Amino acid sequence: MFILKKIISGFLSPLTLSLLLLFLGLYLLWFTSKQKAGKILVSAGLVILTLFSYSVIGDKLLRPLEREYNSFEMKGSSSVSKTENESAIKYVVVLGGGHSSDPELPLLSQIGRGSLVRLIEGIRIYRKYPGAKLLLSGGSVFDPVPEAEVLARVAIETGVPEKDIILESKSKDTKDEAMFIKPIVGNEPFVLVTTASHMPRSMALFKKLGMKPIPSPIGHRVSERQGLSPHSFFPSTGNLFRSEMAIHEYLGLTWSKLRGQQ
Repeated sequence: MFILKKIISGFLSPLTLSLLLLFLGLYLLWFTSKQKAGKILVSAGLVILTLFSYSVIGDKLLRPLEREYNSFEMKGSSSVSKTENESAIKYVVVLGGGHSSDPELPLLSQIGRGSLVRLIEGIRIYRKYPGAKLLLSGGSVFDPVPEAEVLARVAIETGVPEKDIILESKSKDTKDEAMFIKPIVGNEPFVLVTTASHMPRSMALFKKLGMKPIPSPIGHRVSERQGLSPHSFFPSTGNLFRSEMAIHEYLGLTWSKLRGQQ
């Protein structure tokens, strides 16, 4: 089921879908008599690729996901109850966001940008709460080394004591992370750190299991004050990436609802 989910979501990404339509349309135009169908497919593929490569589309899709939860602040945050003090938070949970355990690469190059940003934020929050544990999550999906282990190595290099680190290294996806983290944190409130666009799905999955996550979204890619610039009038791979991020999350939310996981 996990592999099937990855394959389906891959085919529904804007880039893959548009290229699929383009190549199928070209095949019809070059090798069959179905010229009209070929033109329609080529046109559809080109329109999809073009639209999702503009910031107006990518930002519109990504902004609601990123802004659903406010950023976590140590003091005076609406995310933290007034009755909670520094001893109330016992766990800071950092969800994995991609890695490659290539021993020939520097340690920091072995974790993706998303994972690095999440880890830095997690460590920052962990250091604000004396006695808290840093819980790093991520299994070995397409890599022989679990992501949690690579994250832990980076955390230790930055000065986090090994005794304060807890690893969850069995999960394959966010649903698994919630399931495996629950026995560790129990009913304790904990800070949940993940990419801003990934936070709505993560919160839904963790809450479904009766857990008490306090959201700490990080790695925002859309700025509210961002106005028009010369780049707004040109397509770019960065805009396409933001569109793909958003669609991946919307597909994940839909899948979770269909499976009754939120």
